[in-house]
Amino acid sequence: MLKTMRLKERHQNILSATIRHYVATVEPVSSKTLVNEYDFTVSSATVRNAMGWLEKAGLLYQPHTSAGRIPSDSGYRTYVDQIMRPDQALREQLDQLLSNAIKEEVGSLEALLYGVAQLLASLSGYMAVITFPQQQTAYLRHLQLVPLDNQRIMLIIITDSYQTQSGLIDPPPWIAEKLALGEGIEEELDLLSNFLNQKLQGCSLAELATLKAVELEKEWKQDSEFLQEICQQLIQRCQTRPSSQILVRGISEVLRQPEFSQLQQVQTLLHLLEAEQEQLCSVIFDVVEAGSNERGVTVRIGSENPLEPMQTCSLIYANYYQGEAPSGSVGLIGPTRMLYENAIALVEVAADTLSQTLTKN
Repeated sequence: MLKTMRLKERHQNILSATIRHYVATVEPVSSKTLVNEYDFTVSSATVRNAMGWLEKAGLLYQPHTSAGRIPSDSGYRTYVDQIMRPDQALREQLDQLLSNAIKEEVGSLEALLYGVAQLLASLSGYMAVITFPQQQTAYLRHLQLVPLDNQRIMLIIITDSYQTQSGLIDPPPWIAEKLALGEGIEEELDLLSNFLNQKLQGCSLAELATLKAVELEKEWKQDSEFLQEICQQLIQRCQTRPSSQILVRGISEVLRQPEFSQLQQVQTLLHLLEAEQEQLCSVIFDVVEAGSNERGVTVRIGSENPLEPMQTCSLIYANYYQGEAPSGSVGLIGPTRMLYENAIALVEVAADTLSQTLTKN
């Protein structure tokens, strides 16, 4: 994540005006431009000095010595984190548009996702990406805690289709001490296994991937830290690997952006979308974050993107849910020179709308 710094109101206003002007014109912004076109109550010299300070802080930079300034990745990050304000009226308008679009899609789920993706691309001018819903139909049939000779505990999970997963857990001190002395702990582990089976048997793997240890601790008080370790292992074992099938719409829209005028840059991005979808899917559908059950929009700006072909882009995405379980992800990819307020609102509304639709069906 790019570092941000707390700015004074004057610096916030000047950074905001610079970003808005650059997003609209794709031209480096001078202090004279800001003074002439924005209603600042300070002198031209003050604006010029403030832009110089923002440049030294790494939030603006000059692409050429004789040019004005343009935002850096850190400048955009500061704008998104500190300055940008959501437009509630815009969000309500987008909500209505997407709701109407979904009502018109009475066919298959695939047709619904295509319709939402096309609308996102058209409204934003960026590329829309949606991962198809994950297949999370496996349920817990049985789990067992088994002591090992090397002073570790194995957690064995058996699903309703008799598929088996296992993971190793470091035992708490009192169990480690018994293991070291060669004392049997099977009885204690059987008691805990029986307790967990009683509480969790029949749960889907999606539900287990969002398991909250605190709910179980209310009834199992012998060793809460050990219980937390087991729950963490359960979460890791039950998080479904995301499908690499991604729906992409709006390539023609994003190629109209001047940032993608160079053929090499376009080819690299298209190769990622066409041939490396598994990598892209692992980024935009983050099962670890989904497991925390935090529903929100993630914004990755430029160098924050882990995949090199996307480090000249911004990626905005959010998980959509079926019930309480994360099912897939919806996002937008565009240049860092992005209208972030609109893009974030679009992704948020799309994720909420898909969640509501899938949960009802």
